[in-house]
Amino acid sequence: MKTNKIIILLLSAILLGASCSKDFLNVPVYDTMTADAAAKAAEASPEKVAFFVDAIYNILVNADLANTGSHDAFGYMAILHAADLMSEDIVMNAQNFFIYDYLHDNREWNFNRTSTIWRYFYTAITSANNVLLITSAESTSPLILATRGQALALRAFSYFYLIQLYQHVYPVSASGDRPGVPMYYASNEGKANISGRASVATVLAQIEEDLTTAVDNLKGWNRNSKNQINYSVANGLLARYYLLTEQWDNAAKAAKEARKGLSIMPASSLLDGFMDIGNTEWMWGYDHNPETATFYASFFSHISNLASGYAGLNYAARLIDKRLYESIPDSDLRKQWFQTSPKSITPKVKPSEKAIAWELPYANLKFGDDGAFTMDYLYMRTSEMVLIEAEALAQQGLGAQAATVLKELLSQRDPNWNAGSVTAEEVWHQRRIELWGEGFATFDLKRLHKGIDRNYTGSNHYSAAKFAIPAGDKRWIFQIPQSEILENPDISEADNNEKS
Repeated sequence: MKTNKIIILLLSAILLGASCSKDFLNVPVYDTMTADAAAKAAEASPEKVAFFVDAIYNILVNADLANTGSHDAFGYMAILHAADLMSEDIVMNAQNFFIYDYLHDNREWNFNRTSTIWRYFYTAITSANNVLLITSAESTSPLILATRGQALALRAFSYFYLIQLYQHVYPVSASGDRPGVPMYYASNEGKANISGRASVATVLAQIEEDLTTAVDNLKGWNRNSKNQINYSVANGLLARYYLLTEQWDNAAKAAKEARKGLSIMPASSLLDGFMDIGNTEWMWGYDHNPETATFYASFFSHISNLASGYAGLNYAARLIDKRLYESIPDSDLRKQWFQTSPKSITPKVKPSEKAIAWELPYANLKFGDDGAFTMDYLYMRTSEMVLIEAEALAQQGLGAQAATVLKELLSQRDPNWNAGSVTAEEVWHQRRIELWGEGFATFDLKRLHKGIDRNYTGSNHYSAAKFAIPAGDKRWIFQIPQSEILENPDISEADNNEKS
């Protein structure tokens, strides 16, 4: 493939001694290499290949990869936030960026949201395939294997979101033949690309294969920072996949393995603002610094009522759904993540002098402010693994075992909680509270086949957003973007998801 030749040409320059600085593309090209020759060169300098995986992590926080210029396109966290707003758990109190996601009116093929999601994940997939292209699965180098493991995990991670956003997976037993998304591989994997819509079953099978291989490749490797996927995180991604595909026993085992040796955030840290990757239970995230920070085009600009961004300045505050808030017991410390009557709670994290939205009833105080918008991004934490393990046990009818696992978490959240048995529905309720604003709400609704109803008596949702959408509705999935249909001869308008 022409693309592979270009990549090998660029990689050959780096593997033959070019600097790994940000201007590495300006170095002279010595010659092109075959994939085999590149793999041999990689064996001699594995640290230079590892650089390319680190670049994929940067893709996930690119503030405008899709070149829209919009402040609602800042990478992976923007995608999670857009999805969260499609649930009923988060309230926007005014029209601003993300309003059309909140109104379930941002899924059409010619809209920016669907094209930016597609571009971010397929850019990550292409980059992961490029790493696989120049490394060997038969390598004996721990760093090469760890590099491949990260690339495989990132590819699986990307397809995991694509298949959920562009198709209905529920029920898994009946979704296999549904049209999914295109599948692309490195040419040295011996698999044919599927540039049309691969079936849901094909996509899911590749996700599982990639993640199980990634787990094997990453075992025993010590990462440099929490920016990177390690053995625990790969198991965490596998646990998410098994939860989606209703492989309950495997989900429980993977989640338990993922959190082995890791701690749960103590009650004393609950009000620290969810903004520091050094938090004891953060497993994976992105460590921002002044060079990588963005202000208005950032997650904290839109989620934090304490920062001087869009939410904090009350252009569109982020509040908790009133009904969900009222379902939290007063003894639960997590209720302090949310304001009650105006200014009744003084946040532990000092608000920006310009921020005013934190004073509003139901305003979230969960996400903080450091004054410089270098707040870190959270991708995975130990509490999620506890919740996966508990749900997976409850789904198997093992309510007592599920309660024992869940108590590990809730002993640090609600001193009055002491259930002897729990149902999967009760664990889901705890997920809604514990993981509020972290990007799980809509994906949980889809895999559990639930709808939303924001139009209940006393609802605090924005007036135009007071509606109900049933489970399985076409509004829960995006259309394949116009750019893909125009450029990909194997996907036509007729192949697209139904229009609204």
